[in-house]
Amino acid sequence: VPVVGTGTGEMVVNTPSTKTVEITSSGFSPSTLTINAGDTVTWINMGTGQSWPASAIHPEHTVYPGSGINKCGTSEESNIFDACKGITPGESYTFTFNEIGTWDYHDHMRASIKGKIVVN
Repeated sequence: VPVVGTGTGEMVVNTPSTKTVEITSSGFSPSTLTINAGDTVTWINMGTGQSWPASAIHPEHTVYPGSGINKCGTSEESNIFDACKGITPGESYTFTFNEIGTWDYHDHMRASIKGKIVVN
């Protein structure tokens, strides 16, 4: 569990939480999501076709540390920011962000659809 200093000598424990991003026919909602390190994001496909959330940049998916489409189908798949397949309407994909930073991502099946996760 991440512990954060408040600047007053006091320490606050951040309890990890789960946030949701909806995938629609027009894109990700919200398109930018701010979370804390250790939080989990679940993408839910509310659209009519498949969607494949993955770290930018298309098609390699290597912006989020340690990620890469070449790791799909390997023992490392569960540790990368990449759904590694199209998720059908009603399905979801979940990933826990432990790296602080601003992480661009996209829909591998519709590369012009983009989003951003800001991890504090």
